[in-house]
Amino acid sequence: MSFRTKAYAATSATAPLTPTTIERRDVGPLDVRIDIRYAGICHSDIHTARSEWGVPPYPIVVGHEIAGVVAEVGPDVTKYAVGDRVGVGCMVDSCGECEYCKRGDEQFCAKGNIGTYNGVGKDGQQTQGGYSQSIVVTEGFVVRIPDSLELDVAAPLLCAGITTYSPLRHWNAGPGKKVAIVGLGGLGHVAVKIAHALGADVTVLSQSLKKREDGLRLGADAYFATGDPDTFKQLNSTFDLIINTVSAPIDVDAYLSLLAVDGTMVNVGAPEKPLSLNVFSLLNNRRSYSGSPIGGIRETQEMLDFCAGHGIGAEIEKITAGQINDAYDRVVGSDVRYRFVIDTATL
Repeated sequence: MSFRTKAYAATSATAPLTPTTIERRDVGPLDVRIDIRYAGICHSDIHTARSEWGVPPYPIVVGHEIAGVVAEVGPDVTKYAVGDRVGVGCMVDSCGECEYCKRGDEQFCAKGNIGTYNGVGKDGQQTQGGYSQSIVVTEGFVVRIPDSLELDVAAPLLCAGITTYSPLRHWNAGPGKKVAIVGLGGLGHVAVKIAHALGADVTVLSQSLKKREDGLRLGADAYFATGDPDTFKQLNSTFDLIINTVSAPIDVDAYLSLLAVDGTMVNVGAPEKPLSLNVFSLLNNRRSYSGSPIGGIRETQEMLDFCAGHGIGAEIEKITAGQINDAYDRVVGSDVRYRFVIDTATL
């Protein structure tokens, strides 16, 4: 059995997203049905919808920054009740049995976690994402949104928040640590807020100084333009940790030169094409170059609680469903401060 719900779907790499209806499974014993109120627009949505990371099975409904209210729970659900404020992020299931799932790192599931969209669920059906009015998810992959966080500003935290919180925590950002955030966009602006709240000394590295006022307001201690060659000379061997949030190609060697001894640069942005580096950039100062995806469900809840405790929400521009295609073009053109959020009532 199943039911239908309104959604917005991509039908090809070049066609605009259009209204549709999709099928959701009926609520099973451990399932939670969520009335979606808001869905953030992540650059990953655009990459997927436009076949920039491979060709997905069209038509596809994207969106993995989901905030809403519980509408129904299965008979064996213990964590949630009707009316609870909840969220769903980038994955909706995993094997639950491997060492990574058992330790709370479902994002590294040995059998592959099941993406909120562009995945195949255990029922063999294609998963469809948050640009819709309803979704059914097993309770273990639902997180609680604290009352002090508004649902619209909380939605982007389900991807942008956890994607930046996880490496900041893993590499011990905090007092006495110098952290640089590359790019002040959808991920970068949340990273600045979180790094500041963790107590780190925070620097924004952006192409120009046009967002400098915003960066300092969000919690940065310093702001430099990477378009100025003097920046790399001035900041040579400075940072303990660099979080690169941009999806565009960068000069990896130039950024690695900014790391202090034993410093690490972590990519969370995912460029379409491979990046290259000179190994001497790593040998100097015993530097490391790493990557990080999202976090596990337990860490995602930890992130939401941390953000609620520090008054951290995304900076958003709320839009209607009819503005999604324009919003995609604006994201690609870096014309958003800093995250579009769809009011799903307009679907």
